[in-house]
Amino acid sequence: MPHITLNTDEPGIRGLFRFRPETALPLNGLVEALLCGPGTLTRGERELIAAYVSGLNECRYCYSSHAAYAAEQLPEGMALVEQVHDDIDGAPVSAKMRALLDIAAAVQRGGKQVTDDLVSAAQAEGATDVEIHDTVLIAAAFCMYNRYVDGLATLLPDDPDFYASRAKRIAAHGYLGVLQQETIRE
Repeated sequence: MPHITLNTDEPGIRGLFRFRPETALPLNGLVEALLCGPGTLTRGERELIAAYVSGLNECRYCYSSHAAYAAEQLPEGMALVEQVHDDIDGAPVSAKMRALLDIAAAVQRGGKQVTDDLVSAAQAEGATDVEIHDTVLIAAAFCMYNRYVDGLATLLPDDPDFYASRAKRIAAHGYLGVLQQETIRE
């Protein structure tokens, strides 16, 4: 049961966007830029970072959502997402991706936990300054999103199909495209 009375029964952040619609566009704009905009990391890799941080924060709604979005856009699908979540050290990701996930985990613990050694390790594996920047910002943003969703005790669907069906729409249209579709349907 949410901590506040929402004007919808939509789960997670979607219910919060309905409650304060003026926040939906800027928050979706940020996630669109970070996860769907141009970049050398694939959309699936960027979603994997979001899912990983959400898992570390134990935010079930955001983890389930972004795990599904990552799985939809990664050739290895949900198997890889779950391996990263369950055992990052044993997950079959590139050395560069592992170094970026190490940076994301450091951000999740606290911004000052990102060290020169972590950044140097990522650079040694070929990570660019933009990739390191975006990893830090994705991790920081998802700490905020996770705390927003969990801090207000939003509704949480248990059905994996809920997340998988939305993943197809996010992969096809992006966050702003889906937001626009949902706004038009009202």
